[in-house]
Amino acid sequence: MSSVSVPFYQKHHKHYDRDYRSSQLHSTMQDYRLQEKRNITTHSHGSEHVSGFTHTKDEKLKHSEGYIGGESHFVQKNTTEEHNVERIASHSSRKVAIRESAERISLNKKIHETHEFHKRLKEDSLLRLPEFIIKPRSHTVWEKQNVKLHCTVSGWPEPRLTWYKNNVPINVYTDPGKYVIDSKYGLHSLEINNCNFDDTAQYRASAMNTKGELSAFASIVVKRFKAELDDFSFHLGRFALPSYDFFPGDSHVKFDVHIVEKFSVSFGKEGETMSLGCTVIVHPNLKRFQPEIQWWRDGIQLHPSKWAQMHFSGECATLTLTHLNKEDEGLYTMRVLTKSGYELHSAYVFVRDSEAEVAGAPTAPLDVYCLDANKDYVIVSWKQPAVDGGSPILGYFVDRCEVGTSHWVQCNDTPVKFARLPVTGLVEGRSYIFRVRAVNNVGISRPSRVSDPVAALDPSDRDRLKGIPLAPWTGQIIVTEEEPAEGIVPGQPTELTVTEATKNYVVLSWKPPGQRGHEGIMYYVEKCVAGTEDWQRVNPEIPVKSPRYALFDLAEGKSYRFRVRSTNSAGIGEPSEATEFTEVTDKLDVPKAPGHVVPSRNTDTSMVVGWEESKDTKELVGYYIEGSISGSGKWDPCNNKPVKGKRFICHGLPTGESYKFRVRAVNAAGLSEFSQESEALEVLAALGGGVPDGVFPEQSGNIGGLTESRASWDGKHEASQPARDTLLNCDAVLNRHQLPTGYGSLPHTAPDTSKEVNAKWTSKTNQRSSKVQDMHEEGIHEMGPKIQDKHEKGLKVPDMHKIGSKVPDENEKGPKVQDVHMENLAAPTPPCGITVLESVHDSMVLGWKQPRSQGGSDITGYFVDYREIINDKPGKWNEAHIKAISERAYRINDLKENMTYQFQVRAANMAGVGPPSSPSDKFKCEEWTIAVPGPPHDLMHTEVRKNSVVLTWKAPVYTGRNEVTGYYADVRETDAKEEQWSSINEKATSKRFIKVQGLKEGVSYVFRVRAVNMAGVGKPSDLTEPITAETSPGTKEMVIDVDDDGVISLIFECTDMAGGSKFIWSKNYEELIDSSRVTVETKGGKTRLIFNDPGKEDLGVYSCVVTDTDGVSSSYAIDEAELLRLLELSHEHKFPVVPLKSELAVELLDKGQVRFWLEAEHLSPNAQCKFVFNDKEIKNDEKYKIKVDHKTGLVEMTMEKLEDIDEGTFTVQLQDGKASNQSSLVLIGDVFKNLQKEAEFQRGEWLRKQGPHFVEYLEWEVTSECNVLLKCKVANIKKETSIIWYKDDREIMFDEKHDFKDGVCTLLVQQFSKKDAGVYEIVLKDDRGRDSSVLRLLEKAFSDLITEVCRMAALTATEVKVQSTEHGIRLYSFVSYYLEDLKIIWHHNDTKLASTDRVKSGVTGEQIWLQINEPTQKDQGKYTLELFDGKDGHKKSVELRGTVFDEAFAEFQRLKQAAIAEKNRARVIGGLPDVVTIQEGKSLNLTCNVWGDPVPAVSWLKNEKELLGDDHLILKFESGKYASFTVTDVRTMDSGKYSILVKNKYGTETGDFTLMIVQASGEICMAMYVADAAGNVHESLTKGTTKTTNGKNTDKDLIKPWVEELIAIEETPDCTIIPGSEEKTMSKLTTNKEIVREMNNQEEHKQPL
Repeated sequence: MSSVSVPFYQKHHKHYDRDYRSSQLHSTMQDYRLQEKRNITTHSHGSEHVSGFTHTKDEKLKHSEGYIGGESHFVQKNTTEEHNVERIASHSSRKVAIRESAERISLNKKIHETHEFHKRLKEDSLLRLPEFIIKPRSHTVWEKQNVKLHCTVSGWPEPRLTWYKNNVPINVYTDPGKYVIDSKYGLHSLEINNCNFDDTAQYRASAMNTKGELSAFASIVVKRFKAELDDFSFHLGRFALPSYDFFPGDSHVKFDVHIVEKFSVSFGKEGETMSLGCTVIVHPNLKRFQPEIQWWRDGIQLHPSKWAQMHFSGECATLTLTHLNKEDEGLYTMRVLTKSGYELHSAYVFVRDSEAEVAGAPTAPLDVYCLDANKDYVIVSWKQPAVDGGSPILGYFVDRCEVGTSHWVQCNDTPVKFARLPVTGLVEGRSYIFRVRAVNNVGISRPSRVSDPVAALDPSDRDRLKGIPLAPWTGQIIVTEEEPAEGIVPGQPTELTVTEATKNYVVLSWKPPGQRGHEGIMYYVEKCVAGTEDWQRVNPEIPVKSPRYALFDLAEGKSYRFRVRSTNSAGIGEPSEATEFTEVTDKLDVPKAPGHVVPSRNTDTSMVVGWEESKDTKELVGYYIEGSISGSGKWDPCNNKPVKGKRFICHGLPTGESYKFRVRAVNAAGLSEFSQESEALEVLAALGGGVPDGVFPEQSGNIGGLTESRASWDGKHEASQPARDTLLNCDAVLNRHQLPTGYGSLPHTAPDTSKEVNAKWTSKTNQRSSKVQDMHEEGIHEMGPKIQDKHEKGLKVPDMHKIGSKVPDENEKGPKVQDVHMENLAAPTPPCGITVLESVHDSMVLGWKQPRSQGGSDITGYFVDYREIINDKPGKWNEAHIKAISERAYRINDLKENMTYQFQVRAANMAGVGPPSSPSDKFKCEEWTIAVPGPPHDLMHTEVRKNSVVLTWKAPVYTGRNEVTGYYADVRETDAKEEQWSSINEKATSKRFIKVQGLKEGVSYVFRVRAVNMAGVGKPSDLTEPITAETSPGTKEMVIDVDDDGVISLIFECTDMAGGSKFIWSKNYEELIDSSRVTVETKGGKTRLIFNDPGKEDLGVYSCVVTDTDGVSSSYAIDEAELLRLLELSHEHKFPVVPLKSELAVELLDKGQVRFWLEAEHLSPNAQCKFVFNDKEIKNDEKYKIKVDHKTGLVEMTMEKLEDIDEGTFTVQLQDGKASNQSSLVLIGDVFKNLQKEAEFQRGEWLRKQGPHFVEYLEWEVTSECNVLLKCKVANIKKETSIIWYKDDREIMFDEKHDFKDGVCTLLVQQFSKKDAGVYEIVLKDDRGRDSSVLRLLEKAFSDLITEVCRMAALTATEVKVQSTEHGIRLYSFVSYYLEDLKIIWHHNDTKLASTDRVKSGVTGEQIWLQINEPTQKDQGKYTLELFDGKDGHKKSVELRGTVFDEAFAEFQRLKQAAIAEKNRARVIGGLPDVVTIQEGKSLNLTCNVWGDPVPAVSWLKNEKELLGDDHLILKFESGKYASFTVTDVRTMDSGKYSILVKNKYGTETGDFTLMIVQASGEICMAMYVADAAGNVHESLTKGTTKTTNGKNTDKDLIKPWVEELIAIEETPDCTIIPGSEEKTMSKLTTNKEIVREMNNQEEHKQPL
């Protein structure tokens, strides 16, 4: 293997080799290596030690050279020789060693320099610019197809390739699955899945490395398959919308809207559900044109959400608030929009607080939202609640929860009083929600409603994720082949400021440094206490990522400076400039208390409360109002959501009660003190019926300077104006340099080259005032009131066209402008209201109002005259100019400084020049030096309605020292005093128009406008003429329309047009500059403004006025939300869909059939429906049964059986005229298998139920007798149906046939135990079918059953009873049935008893007992019998103490003594027969056992008389056990009844026997009867003397005696049955039965004994 290492890029790219190196470099390398070899050889032959490399250095050198492209052969060779030289050098002298060391150092230096040169040489030759070997190609694809772009890039270092779409980098994570980017071995690809129209764009592949950047471009065009649905006509910016034809047949339809059954002022409670509803009646009721219902709250439109649900059934419109919170309190407005306008209804909704979890705790905060979110911190803001629970609120706790989890984490350890808190420690990229809880001395409130989710992201990242295009990064990263480039230490952060400071925290903000390198930077924050120079790092361990930081651990009252350092992997940069000293205290003060609370009557249940605003209050949030019945001392909140303004209507007050009110203000710092209480006022209806909706004039004590008033009267419960009615800015600016100064300033337009000239607004009648066209070449030298005077001066009236008129054009749509007959015209009346707009040392700018009457024609120009006033004497009138001027402002030059002047103005129209105005006031020509702006001019009004009017004006000519920053509009009633002016807008508006709302119908008003700059508020403009707030009869509003082709247009109608009236359209009350964006069509009394290509450029207020009318005008505002709505509506109309009630669904029928169904809202009779399965249409055949009900809109398809081939996608396609829709259902994988399995089961169930079947399958039940009853319920049974029971596949035989009473079959198993475990089965069958039910009583099932049996057995247990025995006390209970699984536990005083010799427990039969032997006093207590059935324990208890124990113990003692006496008493335990029969002369010996402790005394009795022993009668008692009775020679006299008497201290017992003597014959013997211990009598015969008969004693004469054993019986045998023959000898006891048997034998044989 070659020793030369291969670069890493050659290892992975085998098609590369070293050929790419230049031949010049190759030759240089060879020469270098040969030279090195020669040098090494020279040193080696000279025996000089040249080795100086250690293994470590050598390895580093090898690695370094191998990384950059190759390894020199001489290094390896040199290393080998160095080791050989080292061995020789060990014996060198010191001198040689020093020389060698010096040479070694020199050699190392030379090698290092050569190596560095070589490395630089290789770098320069290897680095190459990126180059596209294969560039991406453009594609045209169909919609929903995939497309893939490929390219191959070369270069070194390997280029980094980035894909762009329309110059925006593609992020695969924003739309997962949409884009797939792959890069391998220089081959790069971008795959776009499921293309849609938005994917039509230019794509760029940008390759970049350290040498530079190169890009390649490709385009993708996505087309729709169906040509009739051409999408290009919809998308903005591609083609103009088709021409709009007003809907035929409906051009004169006017919709009348009536709102009945209106919702009124409502009261709710937190957590409840509230519904607001109205009945809407629209006439005529056309299905094609249904009204749109909108809901608004406090001027903000509501949209469906989890908090608000909206429904409109065609008549009833409802808004349901699913879970009320205080945020839901406010003024609710329902708008009904039709093509003829809109109607609305409003009412206020009050939301009361829910009860606190802890009495006295505060209520929940509200309006929690997030501010200034960044990478790792968010500022959370909220509003304080109105109710503190009776104890001041100490602060608030903020909780956070990561979206997707339910784990809430408290963000602050101590409560914060300030209603804002920076939350840190967030994870970048994750989203969070927040909630706030208030705390006082009593407890913590309920949590507020959670905020909207907010992501912890850098604002630029958040904008990019939202789709805001960012400029692509085009910088270069400079790196080398060997190591990554060294990082750049970041520079200083800039613009460090303290954005917020409270006593709890300080928030810093800064901008990132400009020098930061190409990696992300973080920051360290440092602080310094005032008076020191010690800087301390606030976050030494973890730097922050965001250019924001909140410091919490600061000492209150101290002052600090702050600075920030940037840091990255290269190091920590220099600190930023330090801030000024900031004191840690609340910068925002609690607002001051409002003042002068004044209530006034409104209705029977409401009052209007007004107050003076808090003075010098910053960041005011609003006001809370409280009311109290006079004398009660209890204050209740009137609103739970802060309201702005200075008035509020308090509802829900009891009629007739006297109420007083108080108000307090709230801002982020807290709530102010309460205002002084108002005077008490009785709740009664006002004389005028109260405040009507939308009418509430603002009153003010200030004159001319109220900037806090508003256009829409805040605090009143009228309908708020939606956002789209808000008037937008007017961008036109008028200054002194734009004012016309003479003839040359007129906009000259030749009639043959122009169609329309510019127009401006005029005054009272809201008509357009025009710029005068060319008055022709002839000048006007003299002015007079008569038109012939003008003709004499050469003025050609026919050449004076009206402003805004058009030269007739044959190609122009709409009617031609009618000729104006001169006999119907008159000169205009004089202008009025002449004022000075600006004054300098030699010129003045005049302004004036247009004439009251224009004379039937538009004003074509004005003429200004002036005269000097010297010593209060007027001079001669002079013309200020020759040519007419079109504007109502004019600068007169060349005036004398400090001279006083008067002015007059005349107007001209097509009829001539009118009379001059009255001379103006006297004005002195002097330099204005005031800092504030001059007065605005040309104040006009338009769109006069019963409660609103629109004002327009022009900017002041004199701006003061600074530019004008805004305007304030003021209003007062015409007859009101001068000090009753009130401001319309609370904040200065930069627009030059404003819509004034809240006017009282029928009241006359005047208006004025003031300009403001940095120096202050300037002089007011001239007043408008009195304007009466009323809507003229027949007034129609402008409406927005979207036709069936999706064309968006504005429509305005006028029925009072004069002969020369025209429609004049404007945008933002200025002329339409870009006419290419809209098309105006006018036909008769209706005009339409069509949007050619709707987009953001079209946002604004569109207005239209009708000339030569009494102020007919209207406007419509289009904001972003409205534009989006219109575009969506346009798309719906262009591509209509069939509305569906339900999507395609599947269900199973009883027979296992599969039913696919879909329900549309409505289908016409011509509607078509197609079922498609896996892209193939399904026809109605045997397998598929398709049915369409056009009346109900139900579409269904039924399949008898679901087979394996039916797995796939089912689609229903609907086509109803132009509208279409489709719905799909995917049945694949487990979903299909489960459905198929369920269908088969359902079909099997249906088949099963055709014969006898089980309605309820076999189950068990334990009876109260502890027997197990197996039962099931059957159906469809007949007489022939048989039932068979099985256990473990063996049939259970029954004697009787089963009775199907009530359809129930049972099997009773008595005394159920383990032997009864097994599988039980019951079978039903007849000629219709068979069904079975199996019950497996094994394992767990058997265990459950045994447990139930044990439970029932335990329930039958009797109460525990007490019984005494001779051994102790026994406790016992009986159960109906006992089995081993029933666990028995005895407890004594709740202590479990263990079995011992003294205490034992057990079961005997059905008795469960506890035996306590030899009980003591310690055994007293409570004894509990616990029967455990396997799950639960059943207890029976008895109290064994007191009398119960004493009685039981006494009985035990008695029984014990009785047992002892019985055991030890004297008694005869056996040995004596009842009767003894013996022959006379024989001897008799009887022995018996005697027992007794102590040993009893023994005596014998005969015939109840005591016997004494002698030689004839021997009586013995031996060993205390054996008593013997011996008669030596039995005589007849010995016959009788004998008794043995035993006696000791425990008792006496007798044993009796009867002795019977018979005459003897033969040998005399002795009969001995001995009783053993068991009481058995044993006989023995002893030979003795012989007795002879007839004097002979021979053996012949001796006969064997008859001996039988006489067994003792209860009764003594009768003597008559004993044989009486004299010759008979008996030596043996016999029984009565045997004697009788023997006597019978004797009679039969007739043979004597």
